[in-house]
Amino acid sequence: MISKSQIKYVQSLHAKKFRVLNNAFIVEGAKSVLELLESNFIIETLFVTADFYKENKKILDKQNPVVEVSITELEQISTFLSNKAALAVVKTKENTELLVDSTALVLVLDNIRDPGNLGTIIRVADWYGIKKIICSEETVEFYNPKVINATMGSFLRVQMYYTNLVSYFSKNKLGYIAGAVMDGANVHQLKLPKAGCLVIGNESNGISDEVMEFLTEKITIAKRGGAESLNAGIATAILLDNFFRNE
Repeated sequence: MISKSQIKYVQSLHAKKFRVLNNAFIVEGAKSVLELLESNFIIETLFVTADFYKENKKILDKQNPVVEVSITELEQISTFLSNKAALAVVKTKENTELLVDSTALVLVLDNIRDPGNLGTIIRVADWYGIKKIICSEETVEFYNPKVINATMGSFLRVQMYYTNLVSYFSKNKLGYIAGAVMDGANVHQLKLPKAGCLVIGNESNGISDEVMEFLTEKITIAKRGGAESLNAGIATAILLDNFFRNE
């Protein structure tokens, strides 16, 4: 059974202020929680329903503490409208600097504001085997529940680093830096390298002028219809697919 203090604490983690204060965030749903249990994240508390516990008793018995709750209690602390499985309170990780590997492709996000977009981008990165994402300080918080939920577990396999992008680009020799812009070269006609950085800009304003100065190539997805723009997550997927299409 869950206590009133536990309800209050978990509900507080829906807000960034309290996630930062407590260095904790929440992971919800059967799939994400089961993947979490196999990761190196530190779990504070795991809340599970009776059915979920019975189905996963062997692995859950290795966890401490595990609190069994009713579906009603679980949904009371969840951001999901319906959650019949589990919710974990997890410790956040330090914002540790990530260095760009000269043999790998890295994503750079300049002021991505929509949690759903960031979650989708992380999931797409995981699909293509990209391990590192460098984010501007203005990019939406990684531990936002909407971000975590949208990744469908991919947040466990992609490292994130938040920093001032101008300072980061200035002090690191990154080689090839492509940026997604409206007036760039048609990505379908380019021979793209297998290593470097791909910069995705803000949903409304694109890549900032300051970051634009560091681009070595401007690329775009040529349009054939009348749509004004593409969702940032969709654009990232199309661009990444072109980086890997000749493998």
